[in-house]
Amino acid sequence: MEREIIELFMRHLKLQGDLPLGDDAGAIKLKSGWLVVTNDMLVRTTDVPDIMAPEQVGFKIFTMNVSDVAAMGATPIGFLFSIGVPRDFEMEYLEGISRGIAKASEFYRTPIISADTNEACDLIIDGIALGKTKRLLTRSGAKIGDLVCVTGDIGRALAGLKAYFENLEVGERTRKALYEKLLEPKARVREGQILSKYANAAIDISDGMSKELHLIAEMSGVKILVDAEKLPIREEVFEVAELLELDPIEVALASGEEFELIFTISEGHLEKLDFDFTVIGMIEKGEGVYLKRDEKLERMPILGWEHLTKP
Repeated sequence: MEREIIELFMRHLKLQGDLPLGDDAGAIKLKSGWLVVTNDMLVRTTDVPDIMAPEQVGFKIFTMNVSDVAAMGATPIGFLFSIGVPRDFEMEYLEGISRGIAKASEFYRTPIISADTNEACDLIIDGIALGKTKRLLTRSGAKIGDLVCVTGDIGRALAGLKAYFENLEVGERTRKALYEKLLEPKARVREGQILSKYANAAIDISDGMSKELHLIAEMSGVKILVDAEKLPIREEVFEVAELLELDPIEVALASGEEFELIFTISEGHLEKLDFDFTVIGMIEKGEGVYLKRDEKLERMPILGWEHLTKP
């Protein structure tokens, strides 16, 4: 349903920016580089588990938007937001959100430049982030021969959500590691700034690695091969998957709101990256996304989150 809505609007929105719609953010060409603009919405019913504190909600809306800017290789320069609240909404909860937004503003060194409030049937926060870069990263820039890489690790956000909803009995150390990614994810701003100099394509993991890889493959017109054994999955994800009798690889590939960066880059530029990342595959001529597992090659299913679908 979400894809159909996007396609419906795309048929009518003919006057677009200097970068056509369809990337992590939009962009306008300036004399000195690019102005990058994105907006992302948070709705309490669908985006906020009960265990998330209001301060974490405020920080998350900032992270969601700044992550899109980082995926474009841009440095965030401003944040705007609108907040809709039901009548008689708890002021204490709103104060927590405001503290979270303020904390994120300081963490990402990005000023708040505008805001608005209105009445709504649910808590809704719509954020906008501005950024600037001299060289733009897109989803369509992957080149044949590139290596496919990802920052950090994947899977903890979804594993943490499943552990919470299923009320799993896991150790405190495991729960802390899972909830760190579920409740307090961070955008890879510095990594995005470095990648703007060397990478060919990038995307942030907001809906799930599998879905993001398919977007790169489709928009770049290439084939992506991923080695399952190289995916950076922590032991806590395997622990949850085993308890729930799930495939840990599928959990990792479907895990959304990780806010890690997937990027493609020529092998010769790897030594110039001074941050932690993992090479998970490569770009070849062709189409689609394939997963190498147990010496077998299979098409990677499209896993991950999509609005307006069944959970």
